Amino acid sequence: MPKISVIVPVYNVEKYLRRCLESIKNQTFMDWEAICVNDGSPDDSAQILNAFEKLDARFKVVNKENGGLSDARNVGMQYATGDYVLFVDSDDFIHPQTMEIAYAMAQRDGSDIVSFTYDRIYRPQLMVRHKLGLDTDNVVPARFYTKYNLKKLKTKKVDDIFQVATERTHNKFNPERKWLIKHCQVWKNLYKRELIQDVPFIKGILFEDFPWWSRVMLQNPSATVVPLPLYFYIPNFGGIVLSAKQLKIMQSLCTGILDAYAAYKESATEYQFKKWNENFLWYFVAKVFKKIKYLNSDDELEIARNCLRDLERVGVLDKPPFRWAKKLRRQICDFIGTCKI
Repeated sequence: MPKISVIVPVYNVEKYLRRCLESIKNQTFMDWEAICVNDGSPDDSAQILNAFEKLDARFKVVNKENGGLSDARNVGMQYATGDYVLFVDSDDFIHPQTMEIAYAMAQRDGSDIVSFTYDRIYRPQLMVRHKLGLDTDNVVPARFYTKYNLKKLKTKKVDDIFQVATERTHNKFNPERKWLIKHCQVWKNLYKRELIQDVPFIKGILFEDFPWWSRVMLQNPSATVVPLPLYFYIPNFGGIVLSAKQLKIMQSLCTGILDAYAAYKESATEYQFKKWNENFLWYFVAKVFKKIKYLNSDDELEIARNCLRDLERVGVLDKPPFRWAKKLRRQICDFIGTCKI
């Protein structure tokens, strides 16, 4: 069995797919399998996948009807056999030493999760080039060529993930900031497969990372934080805010919040709930409320009210931990008109 299973959901990414798969193929760590889930892609992605599968048996293609990102990841997990799992989105790519570094740290520390970060220079660089009308497809980040000495890496082993996992913005001058596991993107970590094999993604929603990551945290995983930019994230250059899309995002966020909140009410200790409430929950409630300004029709606004009423009804809004969260709760209550005193 391979040491690492890489799960790559694929849909309409023929423009970027080869680069993604090449970055996996050219890893300095050799003992892996790549489960490439073709999610009913109508473009030439299937042909690209088949070509890689023929050239390298470590690539395994799974074809399915379109079901969305969550469904593709869930299917990929069904085929994964590695000791560890790495998620890579098919329009992104990874540093050549990503698996080598992550696996070595997992073995050294016995960690359930090894957390790294993405290149925060590359993304804004691409955005600027896009605005200037310059090429963005063939730009290779300078850090992609960096060679890391594993013996000299600065890392931190963490036994309480609630101390370091956060959605909050922290002072950039704080020296401890680099040891935080920021945000919920699933592709920023290597996971022990047994940790996540029974934690499915919610099918059919956007921002599925948040409820999934919240449930993973509930299992008290140990983590090794490696503050290196090993993931290269391609931004969405669309920039068009469509009302229907914003409503879909809002509904997805509400679904994710309700799912995660139910899990924490049922299983979390008082300490876990407090940390999750402070570091995650209210930041996603704020994301929900911000979507209201993009809604155009009375019907959309009523759907938004019902979405927020569901949160209020089950108690999501009961414990705002900060002054800004208390102010936000008052604004939400004014909007929906049904809050308990």
